[in-house]
Order: sequence, then structure tokens, then C-alpha cells
Amino acid sequence: MNIESDWHIHSHHSWDCTSMSIAEIVKIVPSKGIKKFGITDHINTRINMPDIEASRKEFLKNRVSGFHFGVEASCVSMWEIEQIKKGVYDKKAIKGIREGGPPWADMAVDITSKDIEKLGIEYIIGGTHWPLYVNWERNTLIKDYHRQNMFLATHPFITIIAHPWWFSTEYWGRYVNKFEPWFNNFGVIPRSMHQEFADVVSKNKKIIEINLHAIILNPEYPEHFKKQYLDYLSFLKEKNIKFAIGSDAHQSYNFDFEKAADIIGSTGITENDIFRIS
Repeated sequence: MNIESDWHIHSHHSWDCTSMSIAEIVKIVPSKGIKKFGITDHINTRINMPDIEASRKEFLKNRVSGFHFGVEASCVSMWEIEQIKKGVYDKKAIKGIREGGPPWADMAVDITSKDIEKLGIEYIIGGTHWPLYVNWERNTLIKDYHRQNMFLATHPFITIIAHPWWFSTEYWGRYVNKFEPWFNNFGVIPRSMHQEFADVVSKNKKIIEINLHAIILNPEYPEHFKKQYLDYLSFLKEKNIKFAIGSDAHQSYNFDFEKAADIIGSTGITENDIFRIS
């Protein structure tokens, strides 16, 4: 297969160490053989909304054929959204409020239909990016991540579910002394969860992202994990689920798309299984 689309690209308007301007993106991305692509800067809570507004303005100044405007919305909690409305938060809380909330808090994405219309948002990638205040114990984290993925699979605003079962190596290495929630054995995640997720994704016609930077080409992820993850993608393929390619580019656009295409092709996924916006 060939990779000719990329629906997960960040500009310098995202909060997490991004550096590419949209002008640079529209110049570099097509040079890599990508014909359809989209910008997807982060919105965790409304604290990030000025960044999305700035991203939209720069997008409109740099529109080219095949270029689309989206956002990446994190699964957050209703508790933190309410705290932010009350002004009970650190003004620098660009990730939202990541500590102190109630375990198993009600989930949300902090974006409205009015936002979508006003900003001309064409699609939304929804991502599970962190635990929602639960204990740092493997089975508990698995249940929490599954719960968040299921929420995103049912949310009417979400088009693409970002990198299922990605877990930040920031958490993995910095906070919990090389804690490995499921990297040493992806099989610890119950297959019943995969089945339940696949059923809901299929029912709601959601798209599953194959993320290059975060998982497929991530040098920090163990090779045995990647092999198990490819088996997981094959399982989803058997369920007739569609996929979106996402580079998840932040600082540069230096990806080995040929290698990534060979890896993805090994799962049985073909170009006919890949999501595109016309």
C-alpha cells in the first residue's frame, strides 16, 4: 500500500512542544507524497480555544488543495470543565486539570456544536491521553483507558479515535519509575474489551487511527508490543473497521512513510480500508 493521506498534524498552535507553522506544513507535506491531509491542533479544555482560533486564521491564509481543518480533542472530565468555568485552576493549566479529580469521573470533550460551526471544523480526532484520576495500578488503568475509548466511540462529535492504547512515555518513565502498564504484554488487555470496542466503533461508524509517531514508528515502544499491536489492528480490520493514517507530527515532518506503509500492509490493511475526506 501507499500512504497518501495524513489526518493528524500539529502546528505551532498546539501546546505540546510543536514548532511547525501552517505555511511550512502546506509546503512540506505534499512534497512527501501526501495528497490529502489536515491540521489538528490540541483542544483539551476551553483554555486552549484561543490557540484553535489562531490555528483557524492561519489555516485560512494558507489553504491549498486537499488541505482540511480539524482538531484533536482530549477526553477530559466534567469535573475539570466545571472547575475551569469557576476559575478554580492554574492559569497555565494548558493540559486541563490532571490531578485532584474524582476517580471514574464523568467524561467529556470540551467543544460545542457552536464551536464546530464557528471555526469551520471539518473533523475531530478524539484521544485518550491520560488517566482520569484513578489509581496507578495496571488493571485499573486498563479499565479507565477502555472506558475513555468507549466514550469517544459513542460521542457524536468524534470522527476519528486517536491512537487506541497509546500511553505516554512521559508517564511511563518520569512519574512511576519505568512503570509499564501494558507494554511488556499487550495481551493483558482482555480480548472482551477489544471486541466491545470494535462493536461500538462499527455501530457508530467511527474511524480508528493508525498513529505513526506515537506507536508504529515510535523508537521508545518495545518491538514485541508493536507486533502485538499490529495483531490488534488486524483484528479490527477483520471487523470491517476503517482506519485513518496519522503522522502525529509535531516538530518536523521527517517520517519514513515507505517503512510505515510496509508495516501497516503486513496487517492485511489495504488502501481500500483507509479513510479520506474528498
